This record gives sequence, structure tokens and C-alpha cells, in this order.
Amino acid sequence: MAEPRSGGAPTVLRVILGRRLQHLREKAGLTYEEAARALDVTHATVRRMEKAETGLKIPYVEKLLRLYAVAPEEIGAFLALTRQGNRPGWWHRYRDVLPGWFSAFVSLEGEAAVIRAYEPHYVPGLLQTEDYARAVLRAGRPHLPEADIERCVALRLERQTLLGRPDAPVLWAVIDETVLRRPIGGPGVMRAQLDRLIQACAQPQIHLQVMPFTAGPHPAMYGPFHIFRFRTAELPDVVFTESLAGAAYLDERDDVTAFLEALDRMCAQAAPVHSTAAILDGVRKEI
Repeated sequence: MAEPRSGGAPTVLRVILGRRLQHLREKAGLTYEEAARALDVTHATVRRMEKAETGLKIPYVEKLLRLYAVAPEEIGAFLALTRQGNRPGWWHRYRDVLPGWFSAFVSLEGEAAVIRAYEPHYVPGLLQTEDYARAVLRAGRPHLPEADIERCVALRLERQTLLGRPDAPVLWAVIDETVLRRPIGGPGVMRAQLDRLIQACAQPQIHLQVMPFTAGPHPAMYGPFHIFRFRTAELPDVVFTESLAGAAYLDERDDVTAFLEALDRMCAQAAPVHSTAAILDGVRKEI
């Protein structure tokens, strides 16, 4: 999965439609070049459509579907989904403060059935309180105007609404003990944040584990990452890793497997889920 272009990331639906177009082309036994000739475009245009690197033009999609011998009654439904997939995601209204490379993360997060993560530095964004999020954003983007910081906080809080949906994803995160002991925003902010995590432990679709200092070295000491799993077979698992310069999105089987195996070993090494609330309460009493 390529890193998103600066203009923003596609919706997950558009990614799925692109993969379906690829499957239909291959099923029809056609090459990129043969499909491109039907549209009078370059083969790169067809490739970009299938990779969701460009919008899906309705006339192009309709012509391809006919070329691929898709049943007429199915073409209308596919085109309706295409129109839906071409609409900007809800996060588009935050494009003034949302880095292009992160918009893909928000899209994947919003459509995932399972979100697994390792976080060595901060509380995962979906579980941050408003004050904690504000303190983290100020530290990470110190030159950003206060109004933009507030826009970023609003975006983070809106992302969190997915945990209250009827089809909320399973969130399984391993957080380093450092996360709980790094003072962010002052004692009051940290106590409120720990309370929020304790409440999260009671939610059936949220599983938190703490990697204690005493556990020693572990397979993911190189940095944070997320793994997204989806309900649809068209989308493979996607790994997200972040750095100061941007992010990488990985969906090659070998890459994803390496991260899954590392996280599985970490879950076995970390304190068990049922002990997390007690660990959080103990840290809170020390503040």
C-alpha cells in the first residue's frame, strides 16, 4: 500500500472498489494496456484506479465494467458505490490541520473490524481524554497556533466516537509502562487519563495490556505501530508505522506477518488483560 499523496487519502470503500476492478480485469483475462485502450488512456491510469491513487471517474468505471462483461444489473450497483466512494471522508473538513499521510490512518481506523496496537510513548489516541490529547499535541507540534491545536483536539475526539458505534471495532492495545508514568499535562490530567483507561477496561470490545519495566526487552522496542483488520475479504491486514518524517502503510503478507508475530509475543509477555485495571489504579494512587 503506497504512502498517501499530499492531497489526502482515499476512503476505504474506494480502495475496495479499486481492488474489485483489478479482480474483474484479471478475471476477464485483460492486461493494463488492453483496459487502457478501451478508455483511450495510459496503462498507468488504470493501474492508479486499481490502487486507489486517483478518483474513480464514473464514465471510465462504467466502460471498464462493460469491457469486463459485468452483468448490466450489477453495473448500476457498482456505479452507486463508486459515487459513494468518491465522496471525501468526514475527516476532510480537518484537512487544514490533518497531515496528508495521516488521513489514510483515519480512514483505515474508521472501517476496521479489529485494531491492534503497541504504544510505547502515549496513550492510544482513541482513549485519550481531551486535556491529555491537548497536552500531547502541544508537545508534538509546538509551533502550531493554538486555534489549530484545538482543531486537532476536535479531530481526535471525533475519531473516538467510533468506539460507541453499534459496530465498534475491537481495540486491543499493549502500552508500555512508560506511558503510565510519563507526566503529561500535570497530575490532574494524568489522574483523569488513568480514570479513562480504567473505564475503558470495562468495555467488552476494548482489551488493554501493560508491558511492565520488569518484563525486560521485547520484540517491538523499535517503536509504535498499529495493525488494522477489516470485515471485507478485498482488504488485507494493514500495518501503520509512524516517524517524525511521516508514515508507512504495509500490506504485503510477509511484512504484516512479522508485526503480527511480534505483537502476539508481546501479548504473551505483557501483564494479562484482567490485571490491567489494578495496575492502572495502583499507578493512579502514586500520582
